[in-house]
Amino acid sequence: MKYIAIIIVILYSSAGILSAQNDNSQIRKGNKQYKEGKFKEAEIDYRKALETAPKSFKGEYNLGNSLYKQSNWEEAGRSYMNSAGKMNYKDASGKAAAYYNLGNSYLKAEKYAEGIEAYKQSLRLNPNDQDTRYNLSYAMKKMQQQQQQQQKNDQNKDDQKDNKDKQQQNQPQDQKNQQQDKQQQQKQQISKQDAERMLQALKNDEQKTIDKVKKQKVNPVQVQVEKDW
Repeated sequence: MKYIAIIIVILYSSAGILSAQNDNSQIRKGNKQYKEGKFKEAEIDYRKALETAPKSFKGEYNLGNSLYKQSNWEEAGRSYMNSAGKMNYKDASGKAAAYYNLGNSYLKAEKYAEGIEAYKQSLRLNPNDQDTRYNLSYAMKKMQQQQQQQQKNDQNKDDQKDNKDKQQQNQPQDQKNQQQDKQQQQKQQISKQDAERMLQALKNDEQKTIDKVKKQKVNPVQVQVEKDW
């Protein structure tokens, strides 16, 4: 909760300071829209201000604020970076604020390494800012968690690949075993068929014998009688 509060306070306070110092009507109009929560309208006004004054730090910085409020982290970061380049090198506080909000944009986009570098840039310009130190430590912790998660994901991928390789290696043996089982089943089936044929042949022979006996009983052999001389 502290992290979120820090971002909101810094954004609002920075916008307020710049608004008080600004004499450009288009930027003042954008600041009014910003305070009313009309961030898209404020963005339009700040862009119009930059059309007439491309080197305006205030217009670029406040444009970054309006984009940040719309969760457009990438474009917001670009505006903060541009504003830092437009700020006079003697005005360390304004440049530090730009790098601070740039770090916040990277943090929201989960680009922790870039956020860390932005916070470090801000601290070089304003070493005593505790909010920047807090966000820096927070970004470093999040990057560590991200790396650990990435390592875990990579390990899971390696394990899945190893399992797949093992399955592919075992597949020929499994196929061989299946083929052997099939051949064994075929042999058993052939043996069973042979046994049935043999049994049927025996039955047929037995039936033939029975039929022959029956026939002999019905038609007995004629015995020749010797002639009486």
